[in-house]
Amino acid sequence: MSVLVDSCVFLDIFTRDPRWFDWSSHALAEAANEGTIVMNSVIYAEISIRFERIEDLEMLLPSDVFEYRPIPREAAFLAGKCFLEYRRRGGQKSLPLPDFFIGAHAAVAKLDLVTRDAKRFREYFPGLKLIGP
Repeated sequence: MSVLVDSCVFLDIFTRDPRWFDWSSHALAEAANEGTIVMNSVIYAEISIRFERIEDLEMLLPSDVFEYRPIPREAAFLAGKCFLEYRRRGGQKSLPLPDFFIGAHAAVAKLDLVTRDAKRFREYFPGLKLIGP
């Protein structure tokens, strides 16, 4: 089974977040035990901020566990539609948020999403299977 893992889970581990490290470490290990962990360019960009060099990040993402997949056009389209709904509901951001690309990618690719921040995903991607606290 393949799952998409939200950036916050990786960042909790990289920063040893006092509140979320244990949960995120366990969730990532469970996902790795069950199959492939999928990552896209949005997730990669968000987690890269913790590293000076790309080689340092790549060492933590072995290709036998982590699979990079580009965001399909259908997912980008869905992200845009969800962003429009967000704006209609009073959202203030002027550009689509990373969560819309991540959620849409998981929805279109029919991947479960591991996240500890499920509110926006539940709201805009109601059919998405979320793995969270």
